[in-house]
Amino acid sequence: MKALARLAIAAVWLYQGGWCKLVAPNERHLQVVADVPGVGRARARKVLAMVGTVEVALAAWVLSGRAPRTAAAAQTALLGAMNGGGLLFSRRTIPEPANMLTQNLALVALIWSTTRR
Repeated sequence: MKALARLAIAAVWLYQGGWCKLVAPNERHLQVVADVPGVGRARARKVLAMVGTVEVALAAWVLSGRAPRTAAAAQTALLGAMNGGGLLFSRRTIPEPANMLTQNLALVALIWSTTRR
């Protein structure tokens, strides 16, 4: 069951990072990043690509099964930073913040469930 959970978690990171940020950058994601102070529209694509690269790396880490608690902490921190930053700097761009938070809470619960022995 843990292997299936890790596969599902990695699929989320691969889709969100690989597809939505690297292959076919999502306009809403670009706008959220552009709204972060100091980034702006001119740098948003580059910053989005860096975030996407981190997300793809997280997918590989999750699939490896190595240091699961550290991986879970890193994923939780990244999700917290992205959700918090999005709500703080780009609230108007996020159509349903409660939906976003609920989905990410479920993802974090799944992430931490893979760390049990």
